[in-house]
Order: sequence, then C-alpha cells, then structure tokens
Amino acid sequence: MADEVNKTAFLEIQGRMIELTGKLKQVQNQMRNKEGEKKRAFLTLEELGQLSDDTNTYKSIGRTFVLEPKSVLVNEQEQKMKDSESAIASLQTSKEYLEKQMAEVENNFRELLQQDPGLARQIMSMSV
Repeated sequence: MADEVNKTAFLEIQGRMIELTGKLKQVQNQMRNKEGEKKRAFLTLEELGQLSDDTNTYKSIGRTFVLEPKSVLVNEQEQKMKDSESAIASLQTSKEYLEKQMAEVENNFRELLQQDPGLARQIMSMSV
C-alpha cells in the first residue's frame, strides 16, 4: 500500500517538474525576445540620434514606408525600450518564482527518494 502511495507521489512530482521546466523555458524565451527588442530599439535610437532634425525619416508599415518626423520615431523607439524593460522586469520576477518552485519540487523529490530507497531502485531500473 505504501509502495503505491509513493509511486503516485513520484508521478505527481514528476508531472509538476515537467510542467515547471516547460514554463521556465517559456519565460526564458520571452526574456530573450524582449532583450532583442530592447537592443533593436536602442540601436535604432543611436542611428536616429546621428541624423539632423530636418532629415526625412520613414516608418515601415507592412510593405509601405510612411514619412514621419524624426521626433515621432525617436519617441516610439524610447517607448519600445521602456516597454521592453518593464516586460523584462516582470518576466524576471516570474522566472525567480518558477525557480523557487522548481527547487521546492526537487526537495520534495529528494525527500521521497530518501524515504523509500526501494522506489529509487525501481526508478533507476526503469531508466536503464
């Protein structure tokens, strides 16, 4: 009876670990994307800064280009940088939370294996 309870607990912990790993990878990918957006906005701002204020600047909308004042494009890029920074901060908080959850699940897993060494042997025999 205890053996079945431990197997059920193991499967629950395993499922939780898989779920948390997937969420963590997703958050890390989102952070990478936002970092790229931020860098792109920064580089665009640098290039716009080199232009004089009376230079014709164009904004890409789909397959067309629309004439926009330089100040509008600068404001848009600054806003993109701010949005990316806030999104990165939010994602960092989520990442830290998920890492804490992952550590908790790992501890639960260790405790379960220490509690029932027979379960550890069964798991090892299944993975070989």
